[in-house]
Amino acid sequence: CVTFQLACCCGTAACSLCCKCCPKIKQSTSTRFMYALYFILVTIICCVMMSTTVANEMKTHIPFYKQMCKGIQAGEMCEKLVGYSAVYKVCFGMACFFFLFFLFTIKINNSKSCRAYIHNGFWLIKLIVLAAMCSGAFFIPDQDTFLNAWRYVGATGGFLFIAIQLILLVEFAHKWNKNWTAGANHKQMWNGLLALVTLILYSIAVAALVLMALFYTRAEGCMYNKVLIGVNGGLCLFVSLVAISPCVQNRQPHSGLLQSGVISCYVMYLTFSALSSKPPETILDENNRNITICVPEFSQGLHRDENLVTGLGTTILFGCILYSCLTSTTRASSEALRGIYATAETEVARCCFCCVPDGDADAEEHVEKRGGQTVVYDEKKGTVYSYAYFHFVFFLASLYVMMTVTHWFHYESAQIEKFFTGTWSIFWIKMVSCWVCVCLYLWTLIAPLCCPTREFSV
Repeated sequence: CVTFQLACCCGTAACSLCCKCCPKIKQSTSTRFMYALYFILVTIICCVMMSTTVANEMKTHIPFYKQMCKGIQAGEMCEKLVGYSAVYKVCFGMACFFFLFFLFTIKINNSKSCRAYIHNGFWLIKLIVLAAMCSGAFFIPDQDTFLNAWRYVGATGGFLFIAIQLILLVEFAHKWNKNWTAGANHKQMWNGLLALVTLILYSIAVAALVLMALFYTRAEGCMYNKVLIGVNGGLCLFVSLVAISPCVQNRQPHSGLLQSGVISCYVMYLTFSALSSKPPETILDENNRNITICVPEFSQGLHRDENLVTGLGTTILFGCILYSCLTSTTRASSEALRGIYATAETEVARCCFCCVPDGDADAEEHVEKRGGQTVVYDEKKGTVYSYAYFHFVFFLASLYVMMTVTHWFHYESAQIEKFFTGTWSIFWIKMVSCWVCVCLYLWTLIAPLCCPTREFSV
């Protein structure tokens, strides 16, 4: 068992992540889990660096703190190890780590190659390399120039990460409708399911629109909220009408209200998220006191325990980022971004159509049992996901985390404790993401009309 763990950390063996009482795990799954663990570890370090509470506690409880900071040349009170500049440097190291592995794993189709062995093993060595890269960024000369340039790289990568998620969301909506429509040709049950889910999605979207109009607007003021809620509601109605229009139906028989229902729900979610991220508006009441308007009254009480709200909210947010990374790095996702889809003949309708395993479940050729968790080597015949694409998505996610933790373009006043106080940059990023999502979906509907000679598969 000890020999196997050493082979996992310093050799080419796959990791058995838990004890032998746990169910068996595939090699491809354990590899992705380990890279995700590295990602989580660096993300936690970034959150700690942005916390003034942690910095103050360290000053209070660590003996010789001031002398230690001077000894490592991090400033009188370790100013260089906290704040947005430290997060930029740590995320620079993590981004470089994943980008180098992206270049290293390009064109790997055989899991038996030496590059594939490095990708799937040597975990302790890779952890040391990651730590060295994150630490080495603190010694880059001309820090001001580096931070200014890296900020624009981070913003570009963060926007690209958002764009990939939006593209995959639109692709997911089309795939869902296409899969269940294929089942409707054989069983009427699928038609009933399509109608039921579509009704639920539109009910959620309409309810969200009504609730936002009630809680985020008032008779006087709140003009931003009124306009944006009205515009986004109108966009949802517009794309729904386009989806069922005769000209679109003639070119795309699979187009329907299910896709537009998914997009409408997501647009309402982004609208709510944007309104929640907007800086509060204040006015003077009859007693000349500042009162906050255009937000629900009950939400103001939720922010009393800032540490609890920040901790819980940050955990949920980065859990969602990690989930987005893992779900968008499957082979199906990478093929969808390249325009490769299953043909109608091979489409098999299923309720959990998006949970199809990457590899063939019957191809479990080789099983390792060495005192720990059982590892199934499911990549003996070939890779079950794109290694290069996997690392590229995590490279973009590193940049997205960097920009999100440092409040995007409000980095100088950023603190993890003020993560949910709202800034205009975050508000507009979410609103623009909402409109980009609508435009992407609309383009998939009208593209066959604009380019009738081209063949489109969605």
